[in-house]
Amino acid sequence: MYNNERNQSGNRENDQKKSGYRNKRENEDLNKDLIFGVRAVIEAVRAGKEINKIMIQRGMQKDLFKELKEELANKTYNLQFVPIQKLNRLTKKNHQGVVAFMAPIEYQALEPIVTKLFEEGEIPSILILDRITDVRNFGAIARTAECTGVHAIVIIEKGGVLVTSDAIKTSAGALHRIPVCKAKDLSQIVHYLKTSGVQVVACTEKTNRLIQDIDLVLPTAIIMGSEEDGISTKLLAESNIKAKIPMVGEIASLNVAVSAGIILYESLRQRMG
Repeated sequence: MYNNERNQSGNRENDQKKSGYRNKRENEDLNKDLIFGVRAVIEAVRAGKEINKIMIQRGMQKDLFKELKEELANKTYNLQFVPIQKLNRLTKKNHQGVVAFMAPIEYQALEPIVTKLFEEGEIPSILILDRITDVRNFGAIARTAECTGVHAIVIIEKGGVLVTSDAIKTSAGALHRIPVCKAKDLSQIVHYLKTSGVQVVACTEKTNRLIQDIDLVLPTAIIMGSEEDGISTKLLAESNIKAKIPMVGEIASLNVAVSAGIILYESLRQRMG
């Protein structure tokens, strides 16, 4: 019994060390994307830098903050007003109540990409991620998308994962090679694609149609839903086609990165065949 308890204790200590190492590594990755201080953020905004979001101390009333507020007027940055404790957890340095998360890539607009594909005789293959939140799932999906010839990935501006250093690392650099488009409203993206002649396929278990029965050789946008509740009801209703992966096991669902891999390779199989 003593040996077992000692082994279990040792295992717990090892798990704690591994967890601590992971948290330290994640914080280091996060810090690569941070700038802080009112003046630094103002200059980043003026320079037109790609910023995923800006966190501002709740209730902050300072002359310098007024300048930042004026700089942000009529711009579409994702702003979050948070307690000072949250900012203190992000950095122990003098943040002056403002922290910005920089994007390590330049986000692109989808419309010029689709237009160019049609003009060059290419068949568009677009991947839409509806509220995917796990950075490692996102990185794995992007890696598969690049390997299967996807022309662009569309993500939601708020409520989902954005491109960070950690996402790029997990994607093995694929996020540097494939255009990523950030959208305020995925419904508008779906509407644009449908009117442009691109079929929109929602991947969901709420259908009887199998993915291999869908013609993916046509211009296609594939929607993958969030890890928790799948594709939103609105996007499901707006898609042209609903399709699912065939499964025979007891478990009712697959990890979203695995599902994306299966579907994207089915698309590649059809296009190569």
